[in-house]
Amino acid sequence: MAANSDGINDIHWLMDILQNIDVGLVVLDRNYDVQLWNAFMEGHSGLSPQRAKGENLFSLFPDIDESWFRQKAEPVFQLKTRTFTIWEQRPYLFHFRNSRPITGRSEFMYQNTSIIPLESVNRQADHICVIIYDVTDTAVGKLDVSRANETLSQIQTRDSLTGLLNKSSWLPVLEDYFQSQQPGCLLLMDMDHFRDLNHSIGHQQCDELLRRIGQGLKSLSADNYAARFGGEIFSVILDNHDAASSMELAEKLRRSVLNLGRNSQHDISASIGVAERSDQNGSAMEWLSNADKALYHAKESGRNRTSLFKN
Repeated sequence: MAANSDGINDIHWLMDILQNIDVGLVVLDRNYDVQLWNAFMEGHSGLSPQRAKGENLFSLFPDIDESWFRQKAEPVFQLKTRTFTIWEQRPYLFHFRNSRPITGRSEFMYQNTSIIPLESVNRQADHICVIIYDVTDTAVGKLDVSRANETLSQIQTRDSLTGLLNKSSWLPVLEDYFQSQQPGCLLLMDMDHFRDLNHSIGHQQCDELLRRIGQGLKSLSADNYAARFGGEIFSVILDNHDAASSMELAEKLRRSVLNLGRNSQHDISASIGVAERSDQNGSAMEWLSNADKALYHAKESGRNRTSLFKN
């Protein structure tokens, strides 16, 4: 009698542990009907064990991808081997709200999930146990690190004022483009008398001027083909453009810069050099040097003009 009483106590304690353990426990039969639903699952879903028991999992939670879950669970039934998913692969199995909505920084609970076989007396896996781990804090921490690294990468490769690539990040792009042997032109633009303009209208207005020019350059070519080369100098690879069409674009750009000063008491202008990619160029740096020579010619010819490099 005492032994029987101890057995009952053991079962009672075991059930108490299962109900109050700080992970989700769900037991499913071969039809994916719920056979056990612990307090963790009740607290986060609002479904009591009595309400959940006997109900089909996919009927209770239609947002669960049934095809995916069956694909994960069937080998557990058939081979009696456990499997798992991690939040990096799939953020959650059950779409529960974050348990700390005030202090937490995620609207939902990130979850790791284990699925283990439960063998019956005849050694068949007629049931599986799905264990849900709340890993929100870990996930949010890793995502914060990832975002910080991405931001750091942006800081290292992008000019903070214009959002364009900086010189050190753009030069490898230029090298790759040159090696691809695609036709194109290289454009270098330098703001005229920018130091004097800075003294006249102030750094804040000049920064806004550079920002607007940066936005205009982004529209000329692919995002990573434009750069703030340094200070008031900008560079753009005009992919698949010949000399004629590049000069036309360069002139439109020059006139757009000129228009920025139309309603101002100060002259705002830019000089532009254009160099077409040629098989005669021995390297990307020679191509860049040709564009720089064209820019120098534009400045020496009186500024506020566009010049094309000619061999």
